[in-house]
Amino acid sequence: MRTELVTTLKRQTTEILADLEREKQPILITQHGLPSAYLIDVESFELMQQRMDLLEGIARGEVAIIEGRGVSHEDAKARMSRWLK
Repeated sequence: MRTELVTTLKRQTTEILADLEREKQPILITQHGLPSAYLIDVESFELMQQRMDLLEGIARGEVAIIEGRGVSHEDAKARMSRWLK
């Protein structure tokens, strides 16, 4: 992963953003020698958000099962068929 100083980001924003778009690799921005932020391209960010949403849904489902709030396969199929019409 590439690391850039915040001052470099300020001076070379256009070039850094072009590299980011081309390479699709996150860039760690440091300030006073410490990690400050990550820059990532829009496509990677959106994919990451979709994955997080899916993982959160799975986690909620696991909690529902543990708490006894699960439904039978037949009930799930019936509910899903209503959504897919």
